[in-house]
Amino acid sequence: MAARAKRIEIGAEDRRELERIVRSRTAERRMVERARIVLLAGEREPASRIAERVGCSTQTAKRWRARYRREGLGGLRDRARPGRPLVHGPETRARLIALACTRPPETASGQRRERWTHWELARQVGMSESQAHEILRAAEIKPHLLEQWVMSELGPDFDAQAAEVCGLYLDPPEGALVVSLDEKTGIQAKAPTRADVQARPERIARREHEYRRNGTQNLFAALKVHTGEVSAMPSKTRNRFDLIRFLERLEAEIPAAQQVIAISDNLSTRTTEEVEDWLAEHPRWRFVFTPKHASWLNQVEIFFSILARRLLKHGAFASENELAQQMLAFVETYNQTARPFRWTYTGKVLVA
Repeated sequence: MAARAKRIEIGAEDRRELERIVRSRTAERRMVERARIVLLAGEREPASRIAERVGCSTQTAKRWRARYRREGLGGLRDRARPGRPLVHGPETRARLIALACTRPPETASGQRRERWTHWELARQVGMSESQAHEILRAAEIKPHLLEQWVMSELGPDFDAQAAEVCGLYLDPPEGALVVSLDEKTGIQAKAPTRADVQARPERIARREHEYRRNGTQNLFAALKVHTGEVSAMPSKTRNRFDLIRFLERLEAEIPAAQQVIAISDNLSTRTTEEVEDWLAEHPRWRFVFTPKHASWLNQVEIFFSILARRLLKHGAFASENELAQQMLAFVETYNQTARPFRWTYTGKVLVA
């Protein structure tokens, strides 16, 4: 007879937390594994069966089952490793931290460098690389990382332009159609070299890492702000003539008596002579530009984000033509349930 599995009692609160970890997309893989082991142990599964279902060794299943029984949820965390104690005094630590917050000097050949390595910092102050890494980690200094940001010019022009855009969202002129216009560029038609392996119980779907590049497309889109519907046009290029071609499509779609206000960013194609001539020939059209570095004020960017998440991120496209067709099909499906975005702008200034 098979050995009877040891009984583990899991409280309701612990079970909710374990299930949350298993469902989480951001939890560490090792924590997900341990949570699954405990949940299966709570169902009185033997260690050999747990190991088979989780994909670990029987000894691993036994270890975390026993650790949870003794210590609860806290026992699933890694214990602090002994390691070598920090032996450097406050002066040496301060010198390391100060150095990590500077730009490294040029090399003998004149090469400019932007960041230190932990090995270089350790050598400069006379300690091991592991000691330097631990001291900087404790001080929350990460010389290997770079975070980018941009500060818009929040002067009178910014306020006035942002207020005009937000005003059109909240209270458009009577009878006017407000559209949010932009293009998503450089969309790659990629396809994996082998067919996907579909998901099954206890195993996620898998895709071949290697892929073929089958060209690129751009997508011009205009979001009708107050209905949520989108008009779109794929294009191989995205120059001023492509923009005019898209404007002509919109002109044919929109009732002739309606004034059109197009919210757009400051891309150079918007102000070319050809586009200005087109606007002069179509006096019912008017462009309103977002402030510099503030294309996020343009609501069509939200639609592009939805398109990327739902279609482009996991899509496989054998050709540019297939990519273009799929994007248009997505827009058609999207419009069947389209609603205006509940968009807000708090006007908070970036804190440096």
